Amino acid sequence: MPSIRKLGRPTDQRIAMLRAMTTYLLENGQIKTTVSRAKEVAPLAEKMITLAKKNDLAAYRQALAFLTKEDVAKKLFDQIGPKYATRDGGYTRVVRIGPRRGDAAEMAVIQLV
Repeated sequence: MPSIRKLGRPTDQRIAMLRAMTTYLLENGQIKTTVSRAKEVAPLAEKMITLAKKNDLAAYRQALAFLTKEDVAKKLFDQIGPKYATRDGGYTRVVRIGPRRGDAAEMAVIQLV
């Protein structure tokens, strides 16, 4: 069983944060965050894009249940899914951008490829 990063939060808060970050990533194409958070968001975003590639009602409802904005789910199925139709995985990229000024946490940009 793969170990997950707890990110210093209780389970419900962690899941809510990751859902929000995944939604924001799909909405804007990239986000700036810590490396460990980026590594947790990447598989969730990949799963959402894989659902969008199926492009059926059940997959749409699954995506809608996870994402926090309805218009992002619509964008996911109308624009992002078809864009990656011929690609087999690897829809996201995590690029390290150095330490954060305040606490020296390792920062990264996660973006859709």
